[in-house]
Amino acid sequence: MFSQRQVLGSLAGLGIMLGLASGVRANQISTHPANSTAQFRQIEQPISLKIGITAGGLSLIGLELWWFLFSKNQA
Repeated sequence: MFSQRQVLGSLAGLGIMLGLASGVRANQISTHPANSTAQFRQIEQPISLKIGITAGGLSLIGLELWWFLFSKNQA
């Protein structure tokens, strides 16, 4: 159906596209005053970044499953 080279190329291309599409410029990140007393502060993250990270992680999990289940020759 699909060759191993096509599948790996498609997954690599998808990973690169997601990485480029979900990037956030440094000047888009809001800065908070340095005098806050809280130990942790909430960081606003755009939904596109969250979706990109999730999709990238799922594609890596899928690639790992494919590698261990289908890359070996049938004996």
